[in-house]
Formats: sequence, structure tokens, C-alpha cells
Amino acid sequence: MNGNNATLALVLNILNFVLGGFAVTLAWLLATVMSAVLIVTLPYTRSCWEITKMTFVPFGNDIIHVKYLEPKSAVENSIGSVLNIVWFILFGWWLCLSNVFCGISQCLTIIGIPTGLAHFKIAAIALYPVGQRVLPKDTAALIRQQFTEQQYKQFYK
Repeated sequence: MNGNNATLALVLNILNFVLGGFAVTLAWLLATVMSAVLIVTLPYTRSCWEITKMTFVPFGNDIIHVKYLEPKSAVENSIGSVLNIVWFILFGWWLCLSNVFCGISQCLTIIGIPTGLAHFKIAAIALYPVGQRVLPKDTAALIRQQFTEQQYKQFYK
């Protein structure tokens, strides 16, 4: 990320925090702590922490699915799917709603529209967070491009 983009990301991250992003970050932090404390929900701790990082600094970062980083077997993907379904039923909906409400409240002001849109993006991920990782935007784009090239080469040998 060049200097101008980094400065803009910093300004937008501060604006997000001031306009109410701290409340959503606290909700995700609470979910992270609760998932670590309750032994049964320990598999969700990493996912909660990744989304907590994204809600704290949504600009300059991107969320990428772990399938781009570490391709896995069908069994491991099935376990992740089951964990996501359980997450959606128990926790995902209220964390998604907190991001939606924060996004709506931020979009009510013209200056808050970019940060509100970031919260809508996070709200979609809040429903199914297992397997998501937060990376710098440039790194995430490079990984997606490499994955696409591998898929293309594999398909069109």
C-alpha cells in the first residue's frame, strides 16, 4: 500500500472508531473471550479474533477464506461447514445485526458512508466466520490472483 492509501486507511479507521465502530469491536472481543472461556466453543476463538481485528481496522485489510491459503480435504471443509452452521444458529445472527445497525447508523451521515459500507461487508462475514483470515489488502489480492492462476492452469492443462 502506498503512502496516500495508508494515510487514507488510517483516517478512515479512526473515523470508524469514533463513529461507533468501537461498540462492534467490543461485541466481537466479547465473543472472542467467551469462546475462549467456554471450552465447547474453543474452535470459534480464532474466527472471532480474526473478525475482531477486521472490525477494529477495516480499512487497509481484507478478509480471505482459508481455502486460498491452505487447500484442505473434503472432510476438513465439511467440519468447517458444520461449525459455521452451529455458529449461525447460536451467535452469528446477533453479531451480524450489530454490524448492520452500526453500518446503518454510520451511513446516516455523509462522512460515515465509507465506514458504514465496511460494516455491511463485515456483517456478511459475521454469519459464517469459520475459515476467514484477515490480511493486508495487497497480500489478499496477491493470494487470490495466485489461487486463480493455479486453478486456471489445473483446468486448462
